[in-house]
Amino acid sequence: MSALVNITNWIIEPLQYGFLVKAIWVSAFVGLVCAVLSCYITLKGWSLMGDAVSHAVVPGVVVAYALNIPFAIGAFMFGFGATVAIGYVKSATRLKEDAVIGVVFTGFFAFGLVLVTKIPSNIDLFHILFGNVLGISQSDIIQTLIAGTLTLIIILLRRKDLLLFCFDPNHAKAIGLNTQTMYYTLLSVLALTIVAALQTAGIILVIAMLITPGAIAYLLTDRFDHMLWISSASSIFSCIMGTYLSYHLDISTGGSIVVLLSLIFVVTMFCAPKYGVLTKRIVKPDMPESIS
Repeated sequence: MSALVNITNWIIEPLQYGFLVKAIWVSAFVGLVCAVLSCYITLKGWSLMGDAVSHAVVPGVVVAYALNIPFAIGAFMFGFGATVAIGYVKSATRLKEDAVIGVVFTGFFAFGLVLVTKIPSNIDLFHILFGNVLGISQSDIIQTLIAGTLTLIIILLRRKDLLLFCFDPNHAKAIGLNTQTMYYTLLSVLALTIVAALQTAGIILVIAMLITPGAIAYLLTDRFDHMLWISSASSIFSCIMGTYLSYHLDISTGGSIVVLLSLIFVVTMFCAPKYGVLTKRIVKPDMPESIS
């Protein structure tokens, strides 16, 4: 009985503070948006692209604060601009995509660091890198909701086309889909998602929120609709529980969210019923890896 009371107090106590309630539901919303896109990113193999876009938004955030406009506008413009630059350099040179991504995103990130040191502002670089969901302002919440909602609407409207583009772009092109449009649509929602998650996890940790939920789900199922549910559940659980742990243990909120996600991934990697490391060693079935 006393254990039940302690658990109830553990859950209820943080809800007395308005800023924690906001942090919990904003984190859960961002976790949902990241989890949905994570499934497409995982299938497409765009983990490095997510890394690139997240770093490329830094100069946009600084410019937005300097011009006194919403940070989401600057972050999206520079994030999407980086993807266009990657596409141009790749098509205009003989370099492979991973080299182009490495050159472009480090250039954008370094430019952001230069702007932070030269433009007078109250921007906290630590908050840009690692997020500050506990201190999120009302205007930042509105920007997060707009960016996240737009992402979900675009994915919902083009979900089948995006799935085919991610899974088999050659087949998508053969049946008449404009793969170039799909390419930039996916990059646009990637930039929007990073803007939505900027305040919650920062540009460093948002990479984990964009990759890990999809990776967890990919190890647990072959069906894409199931993958979406599993990815969303693991991400939202980690966001809510991570925020609780950050309050009770006095630790970084973004860090605790990502650590929880990573722990879930490790458990899944070893214990997944079909594709887990332990399962393969014990059963050793001949299993095709496909998403339907």
